Amino acid sequence: MTPFTLQDDLTLARVAVANADLVSLSRFRAQDLVVTTKPDRTPVTDADQAVEHVIRATLGASRPEDDIFGEEMGTDSNTIGARHGRQWIIDPIDGTAGFLRGLPVWGTLVALAIDGVPVVGAISAPALGKRWFGAKGLGSWSTIAGSRDDIPLQVSKVSAVADATVSYNSIGQWVADNRQEALLALTGAAWRTRALGDFWPYMLVAEGSLDMAGEPDLQPYDMAAIQPIVEGAGGRFSSLDGENSVWSGSALATNGLIHDEVLSLTKRDEA
Repeated sequence: MTPFTLQDDLTLARVAVANADLVSLSRFRAQDLVVTTKPDRTPVTDADQAVEHVIRATLGASRPEDDIFGEEMGTDSNTIGARHGRQWIIDPIDGTAGFLRGLPVWGTLVALAIDGVPVVGAISAPALGKRWFGAKGLGSWSTIAGSRDDIPLQVSKVSAVADATVSYNSIGQWVADNRQEALLALTGAAWRTRALGDFWPYMLVAEGSLDMAGEPDLQPYDMAAIQPIVEGAGGRFSSLDGENSVWSGSALATNGLIHDEVLSLTKRDEA
């Protein structure tokens, strides 16, 4: 048993992303930003690594017994996949490709998973001046830079895909995952479609501005902080195939009312 409540852990997650902002925002649009390419051909900057160091130091100081899994530095326990116990999951800069091009839609994602299930999430997008956070059973909120007020999040009440606004991120991701027909079915059925990327469309689902966001080709650190926030706002989170997991390689977040209908459209195409 742990002496910490989920409220304690949520408070720590909020501190962690606040500390991260001090580093990330100072490197945003910096002329001396160092960019390299990882083995999977995705970019990484010196800011990604510096932010993860700061978050690890913040979490480690308060929760030294907890495991930490970060995009840039792996896991303390060297385990792969969901693990038993408490594990913090970090994406220091989600949206690195946009970050290095000077686009403001990027953020720091910090989550706590217990027995592989995310129960706390905090996301900060300092270039947008906004943060989102939530925990299982406690609800979800957002804050705007310069304000002390926490704004409760609530998903939309749209009850049919035909009336929904959906975001799918990248056509190429769906094609590479053999879901091109699924994407055509989904976008053809929806009222309006958008191709917003990274964490942002999921937060728009939590705010009620979008009714669905989803995509394939994701890692657990891309999704872990999202799940508690969406669910705390009254929404539903799963993989595109309906698995209630951030370890399955894809994400689907909806207002809950259209989730089953969307799942009927997003199944992988037969080979």
